Amino acid sequence: MITSSGIGRLISDPLSILYMLPGILIGMTVHEWAHAFAAYKLGDPTARNLGRLTLNPFAHIDLFGFLCLLFMGFGWAKPVPVNPNNFRNYKRDDILISLAGIAMNLITAFVFTFVLYIGFFKWGLYSNTAFQSIVLSIVTINLSLAVFNLIPVYPLDGSHVLDSLLMRRFPKALMFLHQYGRYILIALLITGIVSSVLGVVVNALFRLFAGAAIAVLG
Repeated sequence: MITSSGIGRLISDPLSILYMLPGILIGMTVHEWAHAFAAYKLGDPTARNLGRLTLNPFAHIDLFGFLCLLFMGFGWAKPVPVNPNNFRNYKRDDILISLAGIAMNLITAFVFTFVLYIGFFKWGLYSNTAFQSIVLSIVTINLSLAVFNLIPVYPLDGSHVLDSLLMRRFPKALMFLHQYGRYILIALLITGIVSSVLGVVVNALFRLFAGAAIAVLG
């Protein structure tokens, strides 16, 4: 699930939505593919057997969640199905699968940060609005996906990590988060808390990645 500026941005600048589409498709696809790939490598072929071990975005996108992202400012993809009975070490494997999507979004953002600065320094595209907007959206959307999914609230990936680490110690608290997690998440989105925190962390990560790209490219 990620956030964008939604309807207001669409009205003020229709092209911005077109510029965002590659970032949305790439971000959602690599995130879900990474979940499926990690599950398969850890012994669970469920996602692969259902056609989810693919980089075809149509296999991962939930139409309603995709439209909500464009017009409401938040959205989601189809969750990757897993069968925990196939795992040798459920606690470890659940954490690895949950973090795989986040890691893939960070890797994708890092790679496209380099693409952005190669375009500026090597290809002379620093004044090309389309190039800058498309690549920058890929970077920021992937960073947003990574950071957002770290929030330890059900059904986000961070909740799986929290469950695996703390369920035995704090079962009642975690069951509460499972039962009311969706409502907590909606409240965080409506109040703007998520956007505020997301903006700070994403900007910090982008500066870090940009600094690395500039250092390497000179």
